[in-house]
Amino acid sequence: MNKTVIENQTMDEERALYHLLNTEVYHCTFAGPADGESALKECRDVVVRDCRFSLRYPLWHANGYRLLDSVMDDKVRAPIWYAMNGYMENCEITGVKCLRECDNTEIVGSRIVSPEFGWRCRGVTIRESEITSEYFLFECRDVTIDRLKMKGKYSFQYVENMTIEQSELDTKDAFWHSKNVTVRDSVVKGEYLGWFSDGLTLINCHIVGTQPLCYCTNLKLMNCTMEGTDLSFEYSDVEAELVGEVLSVKNPRSGYIVADAIGETVYEGSIMESTCRVTLRRPTQ
Repeated sequence: MNKTVIENQTMDEERALYHLLNTEVYHCTFAGPADGESALKECRDVVVRDCRFSLRYPLWHANGYRLLDSVMDDKVRAPIWYAMNGYMENCEITGVKCLRECDNTEIVGSRIVSPEFGWRCRGVTIRESEITSEYFLFECRDVTIDRLKMKGKYSFQYVENMTIEQSELDTKDAFWHSKNVTVRDSVVKGEYLGWFSDGLTLINCHIVGTQPLCYCTNLKLMNCTMEGTDLSFEYSDVEAELVGEVLSVKNPRSGYIVADAIGETVYEGSIMESTCRVTLRRPTQ
């Protein structure tokens, strides 16, 4: 079935294209003095291409939408909520609280600056994108990330079932209370990484920042490097094979830690009895 085409229009009224079906919206602008809301609310099987949005709540309850080569500016508060089966490519979004309570969303080649982006979503895929956000992907599950540049505090808290590859994460208090998360071939910068996580695995990663990976269970590090990581692994059940130096290790609970150099190992036996083996890697002959 061929799609209907709506093109080269400017709309600012309330629910301008409400419940739009099987339509391509091309080179349209949603802005103006009427300051309407919910332009494409409840749309189904809609392609939105080369459009500009400057009104609130444009894609609530959408199902089967494709948002391509489009801009949502900072006047577009909470642009995508309760939506399903969405695909975004080459978009620029600066509206606060984008993407919440959504299912099956794919984001490719986009630049997003949106505080509180991606809360309580299921089935999120992000590729080749740049995102700045506080509380990024809070309480999401079933997430796949590849080649993301991310900046912002409190990222990935309470996330479940996530993989991250070839990414740069400049963050703080990341992965708190997360479950079943694997990060590969990435740089992770930020203080207090991964506290209270369960099943966090880091492979071939560079980890930067103070007091990382405390209060963790089922924590694994494979072939990782650490920078500025003092007071690491406190109260954690950990299996870590590290390359290079760790500034200090404090009160690990169980498992083992192997590194080329450890500046200091602190055990406070009066606080906790540790069964963790902390050793230096033997040089190869």
